[in-house]
Amino acid sequence: MALYAISDLHLAFTTDKPMDIFGSKWLKHDEKIKENWINKITDEDMVLIAGDISWSMRANESKVDLDWIDKLPGKKIISKGNHDYWWSGISKLNNMYENTKFLQNNFYTYEDYAICGSRGWILEGSDKFTEKDKKIFHRELIRLRLSLDKAKEYGYEKIIVMIHYPPMNEKREESAFTELFKEYNVEKVIYGHLHGPSLSNVVNEEHEGIEYIMTSCDFLNFDPKRIV
Repeated sequence: MALYAISDLHLAFTTDKPMDIFGSKWLKHDEKIKENWINKITDEDMVLIAGDISWSMRANESKVDLDWIDKLPGKKIISKGNHDYWWSGISKLNNMYENTKFLQNNFYTYEDYAICGSRGWILEGSDKFTEKDKKIFHRELIRLRLSLDKAKEYGYEKIIVMIHYPPMNEKREESAFTELFKEYNVEKVIYGHLHGPSLSNVVNEEHEGIEYIMTSCDFLNFDPKRIV
């Protein structure tokens, strides 16, 4: 039994959104993911998928993509990304599958770890940060704290956080998210969102006692990474 992670699958089985416009390495990327997944992951394993699951805009369209994920080996925990417009109510999502569950204001477990998380958002201090972003940013902080509080309420001390957006900027400056990680003694943080040239700015190492793990599928060469 092992714990893996990968994010930014950007599946598009029902939409015309070929990912190879972002480079030849994305050509038939779903086939690469599936082959690598099947070669290493068993039904006893768990895979964390931190956002940007499907390009679909509506829930009924995304089901084909989600069915594809659910049929792969292992248990899956999915959190929301900035492109997951199909995301509907959390209760509805969690009633869809037995081995695929969705993370929002709640937590899941892997052995003695609690799996917590939220989508995250553009960081305060970024050039792109606007007054509109401020409300979403603080809402995501609240959601992450709710998730962490629930894990602590049930007595979990070892915590892994799933977050889609990078919790630090390209200068590795602290944010309200990293402060929350330290407050709750988070052990590992998996994140994605970055692609192409932005991958040169990733933090993929231990920083102030927390292991940050970059899981965008192009960064991982479309191969889920074992994290525990």
